[in-house]
Amino acid sequence: MWLFSLACRYGTMRDNVISLKVVLANGDIVKTASRARKSAYGYDLTRLMIGSEGNLGVVSEVTLWLQKIPVHSVVAMCNFPTIKDAVDVAIATMLSEAYSREQTQIFQRIVSEHNGSGFVFAEDPEAKKEFWKIRKEALWACFAMEPNFEAMISVSSNIEISLNENVCVPLSHLSELISRSKQELDASPLVCTVIGHAGDGNFHSYSQEEQRGEAERLNQFLVYTALSMEGTCTGEHGVGTGKMKYLEKELGKEALKTMKRIKTALDPNNIMNPGKLIPPRVCF
Repeated sequence: MWLFSLACRYGTMRDNVISLKVVLANGDIVKTASRARKSAYGYDLTRLMIGSEGNLGVVSEVTLWLQKIPVHSVVAMCNFPTIKDAVDVAIATMLSEAYSREQTQIFQRIVSEHNGSGFVFAEDPEAKKEFWKIRKEALWACFAMEPNFEAMISVSSNIEISLNENVCVPLSHLSELISRSKQELDASPLVCTVIGHAGDGNFHSYSQEEQRGEAERLNQFLVYTALSMEGTCTGEHGVGTGKMKYLEKELGKEALKTMKRIKTALDPNNIMNPGKLIPPRVCF
């Protein structure tokens, strides 16, 4: 699993895939790229397949970049009086060019400039694990707020117990998006929380469902607000069936028609993960 904390520095999973072997609908086996560090060859078949959600073929082999574990790393934690202060610090930190120990000092200064308090950091491996444990268990802490609910996450809009939205916007719009979203979530009768890995412009909102209609309304508010800021309806969870209805708004009809043409050319009988990714109403 490609962790959210690595995406800021090393890119997302698709940035770390060198090549694929893919079995197409007609049985052909396609190698999408060589292992060269760079290439100016034709279409980027690797990214096409990564973004297809199994809609174009079955991946049988993956060649990945191996990233070195940093010799020195620091984990820090602090508090802020407002969401905006916290997000602004994340953005300012991402724009700084220092790393590790030097970055810790810069980060501490940025925190103090945005009303931050309680700044602590750890360099010892065990202490860093404890810091990360807080973040990695945040979801379960959310469910503990309402222990009578079953812990279930749905990444589509077809929710049963809880709503998990994962919109993503350019960093320049992140503070505004989270602030507007938090106001809307706070005004809702549902129990809602916001968790982010803000360095890549991505955040999640979790709301436990007591009223399905209200959960759906919040979901659409978050998505359309992100799209209005040149963002995306899905930063990492994919489209599947739940996000198909937002693709035309995000990409436009012509982009969807192009995807449908590619799908039809490679899978004319529609046997590869049918009914996913491309809205069925799209035609060309």
